[in-house]
Amino acid sequence: MNVDQIILNLEKKHPGEKEYLQAVKEVLESIEETYNENLQFKTAGIIERLVEPDRIFTFKVPWTDDEGNTHVNLGYRIQFNNAIGPYKGGLRFHPSVNLSILKFLGFEQIFKNSLTTLPMGGSKGGSDFNPKAKSKLEIMRFCQSFMLELWHNIGAETDIPAGDIGVGGQEIGFLYGMYKKLARKHTGVLTGKGLNWGGSLVRPEATGFGNVYFAKEMLQTIGESFKDKTVAVSGFGNVAWGATTKATELGAKVVTLSGPDGYVYDPDGISGEKIDYMLELRATNNDIVEPYVQEFKSAKFIPGKHPWEVDVDIALPCATQNELDADDATQLVNNNVICVCEGANMPTTPEAIEIFQKNKILFAPGKAANAGGVATSGLEMSQNSMKMNWTRKEVDDKLHQIMKDIHHACKIHGTQKDGYIDYVKGANIAGFLKVANAMLDQGIV
Repeated sequence: MNVDQIILNLEKKHPGEKEYLQAVKEVLESIEETYNENLQFKTAGIIERLVEPDRIFTFKVPWTDDEGNTHVNLGYRIQFNNAIGPYKGGLRFHPSVNLSILKFLGFEQIFKNSLTTLPMGGSKGGSDFNPKAKSKLEIMRFCQSFMLELWHNIGAETDIPAGDIGVGGQEIGFLYGMYKKLARKHTGVLTGKGLNWGGSLVRPEATGFGNVYFAKEMLQTIGESFKDKTVAVSGFGNVAWGATTKATELGAKVVTLSGPDGYVYDPDGISGEKIDYMLELRATNNDIVEPYVQEFKSAKFIPGKHPWEVDVDIALPCATQNELDADDATQLVNNNVICVCEGANMPTTPEAIEIFQKNKILFAPGKAANAGGVATSGLEMSQNSMKMNWTRKEVDDKLHQIMKDIHHACKIHGTQKDGYIDYVKGANIAGFLKVANAMLDQGIV
């Protein structure tokens, strides 16, 4: 495999899709040696088949606002690979959604789902629709129109969408209601459902919980823990909420949160009523974090910046892609950070990752460290199939074990001769091998 040549060919076929090309390059560079050791992979064209989606659905989504005006958004579903199970991946409703971002997310999802050890393939979807500032009825009409086009191509054993940015419990409910009416079936075709109609406990917090569980395993490799550590968290959604909650439970002090307007720094720590206020703020203020400092006088608001300049022991980037760059990484290293664990999808730039690894900082990529969300979606699928519900403790215990198992797989494939664990390489190789071997078993299809 010649990584540069493959990327060059992809750039010619998919010009301008920078997020997708970045994700593919990171994986290929990590697995190049492993791939070249197995002639069967090359003969079967595993890489050439893996980097292209099985299929892409693009469709218009017309909907009517409360004033009777008609709007048209674009909808997408990218079914990337189903070698180890039905397609599985979230739906994202956000103005930034485009084909490149969804292809990057879908490609990452292949390996993330593989790492969970659950039988799930990789997919992603969404729309450039922005649910912010829309009424409940407007969101409902959009979701119903979106599902009118999507429902033919999904199913409990075919493709199981979930939530993502802009798609929470309300949106999943509207989507599922329309699917159920069209398909005339009550099946586990969506995850992130309401608890009283098939949802799973812990699912909203699962990505953040899993992120902290993974970081906990990382810290143990150097004889450390969350206890008495200071933590910077970026973001202001479910992932940040879960990570903040669990890190606090484990004895850490979370001192930052961020939004599109900047970040808040609270040296007294964000816990208890402050976490409750964070959830209220998120629900009513379009993710703007500045009001936090008016409620809690111990905090400061720093406009237009990310929280990586704060002196902390642990950094958990939980916002969005490429939010932590080389300058941020240098600042964190200079402040003696010991662990950076991605809660979002690809929030760290390649240049920043290189700086962390060069300085032997513990660093984990999102495909491993934020797999808790899709893992718990898989647990929701299992509960739906068995027509039963597990307790909160049962789900949390299973999630914790899955994250420990993912860490173990990354450690096996990522441990270097000097003992440093390259989690990027470990995650990519572990995720790739399971999918590639399944593809070999199933022939050229």
